[in-house]
Amino acid sequence: MLDIKFVRENPDAVKQNIRNRFQESKLPLVDEAIALDAERRAVIGEMESLRAAKNKISKSIGAFMAKGQRDEAEAAKRQVTENAEKLSSLEERGREVDEKLKSILMSLPNIIDPSVPIGRDDSENVEVERFGEPTVPDFEIPYHTEIMESFDGIDLDSAHRVAGNGFYYLSGDIARLHSSVTAYARDFMINKGFTYVIPPFMIRGAVASGVMSFTEMDAMMYKIEGEDLYLIGTSEHSMIGRFIDQILPESSLPMTLTSYSPCFRKEKGAHGIEERGVYRIHQFEKQEMIVVCEPSESMQWYEKMWRYSVELFRSLDIPVRQLECCSGDLADLKVKSCDIEAWSPRQGKYFEVCSCSNLGDAQARRLSIRVKGKDGRNYLPHTLNNTVVAPPRMLIAFLENNLTAEGNVKIPEALRPYMGGAEMIMKKH
Repeated sequence: MLDIKFVRENPDAVKQNIRNRFQESKLPLVDEAIALDAERRAVIGEMESLRAAKNKISKSIGAFMAKGQRDEAEAAKRQVTENAEKLSSLEERGREVDEKLKSILMSLPNIIDPSVPIGRDDSENVEVERFGEPTVPDFEIPYHTEIMESFDGIDLDSAHRVAGNGFYYLSGDIARLHSSVTAYARDFMINKGFTYVIPPFMIRGAVASGVMSFTEMDAMMYKIEGEDLYLIGTSEHSMIGRFIDQILPESSLPMTLTSYSPCFRKEKGAHGIEERGVYRIHQFEKQEMIVVCEPSESMQWYEKMWRYSVELFRSLDIPVRQLECCSGDLADLKVKSCDIEAWSPRQGKYFEVCSCSNLGDAQARRLSIRVKGKDGRNYLPHTLNNTVVAPPRMLIAFLENNLTAEGNVKIPEALRPYMGGAEMIMKKH
């Protein structure tokens, strides 16, 4: 959500940002917002004039009555009534204009950082750096569900009967591996100085619309029928929502938080063959990192956060790369974003496992989150988020990169304490 003052003073920059994001259909909204803002300010000015006139005339009524000027007093009363009616009409119009203006401002995309590459979609994202040597072993690596089945670790058929497509049962060593990765990620972030939080798994509509665009809400969120509640698509939603309508002391910044939650997503649309199995599903679990900080520090935190993901994946012997998201691949609230992609030796390519985003002050503005500065003035903090691990995709990367020729799975040293000290998990058949 952009500041109307910024839109009013920089219409060309706002329009160019829309073009850079390849959202040309939103260009007319800029002029419409400016026109509504002008009308809004005119209405406010007229209302202030009417209130001042009403107060002045109201005071004169007593003076007229004291002098016995009854006709003048009655005329003044009629003028007060007329002004009150005009004021009521203007207040109603003001509310209508405010509502329309807010809706438009919430539809305009955030201003991207100058460093973001310009591109139409994810096919134009830019590889920045690789970490670890991607290798393809001299033995065939089965599809990830086949690997899990060899450990009696997954049951998709039962899940389909119980809940439909996009769900799964995990069991045995695979289920334990899932929990171990999540626990390791939790402790990894705690050791980085982040505070561990378990948040609500449902949020109200005002929070949902504050943390994401309306388009994202429609594509992602499951709504609870008959209630103003949505299932979260990621713990970022309730973690940032925690500060709605709050004024935070500047001394509390930066807030560095790591949260665990299940995540629920509609995942609208058709996907390719590589997104069967547990690659793209309706329910999964995730460890997230969240930062709320001063605006001047947000890019420094952005850099730290994606590097934490790299460090974690490398500690589990998984090669990764950083991919800079281009302008057309950025969600509306994002200023800058990158994906961390893990190497898939089976496919011979990388696939997304983490997404790190700097949202600037967009979420803070939409949720009215403010910080009390040392000078006593309030300002909007910046918010950032990044995946630590999301085990379904993490499991795919982990299993493929740690699979042996015999079909067993090596446990990297960092994860062994969470797996009861085991160095290897052995396939059942």
